[in-house]
Amino acid sequence: MKNIFKFSERPKLENPSLIVGWEEDSGKLSPKVIEYLHKKIKCKSFCEIEPEGFFSLAGVAIENNIAQFPESKFYYSQRNDLVIFKGSEPHFERYKFLNAIVDLAQSYCKIKDLYTISGTISPIAHTNPRRISAVFNQRQIQEKHRGYGLQDLNWEGPPAINSYLLWVAKNKGIPGASLWPQIPFYLVAGEDFQAIKSILSFLDKKFNLDLDFAELDEEINNQNTKIEMLREEDSEIDKYIGMLESELSLSEDEQVELTMKVNEVLYLGYPRGENKD
Repeated sequence: MKNIFKFSERPKLENPSLIVGWEEDSGKLSPKVIEYLHKKIKCKSFCEIEPEGFFSLAGVAIENNIAQFPESKFYYSQRNDLVIFKGSEPHFERYKFLNAIVDLAQSYCKIKDLYTISGTISPIAHTNPRRISAVFNQRQIQEKHRGYGLQDLNWEGPPAINSYLLWVAKNKGIPGASLWPQIPFYLVAGEDFQAIKSILSFLDKKFNLDLDFAELDEEINNQNTKIEMLREEDSEIDKYIGMLESELSLSEDEQVELTMKVNEVLYLGYPRGENKD
């Protein structure tokens, strides 16, 4: 453990909960949720997992002449009795990496439970509520969350890293839940502020954080306004979103066209009526 962890502080924690999010996530859900928590409840970093042995450092990205090495950091909020981990998914030694997260959280932080957050791509419209599906590693923690409006997740396919983390936690006797809010497929490339708010609202209720959502509500309103303007000027896009609102499926070509035009309006800054050809 001494070779893996690098401590910058030694906070005294009493039976906190652990929230885990990953840097790479649909709709930037995890990093944005954690960024919001950092801002609102004043989290401080206290430990990180050294990248050597878990990440390939041969292809490190360069931004503004600065190497962007993968970071895997633990944060804490003493007032709210929370520990937060944010990191990149490891390239190698995944099982060892996940065990390291849980071992530190259990042996040093004495966590009582664990929550992972990650977005799931969904064929819904941005005007629809973002339902949160959940997977639990124990029956007892599932029963404790009956009043939170969480839905059972039905999934067939390869397990996600959060599923492995729940399994590791279960083997160590730690109750855990994996939370998956819906993200409309055409917002996956950017930010889904409504999905971000749905998870933050759950955490706010669960941990009595007393969060202020004013900034987030403004982002949601701005995003919805831009898409509404697109619908007003493009009848095809209005039809596609209307079909999703009515729970009708789009063809692959229709999905591509909707995604492309929404991304142009939201992220490329094309004004209404501009001819890009």
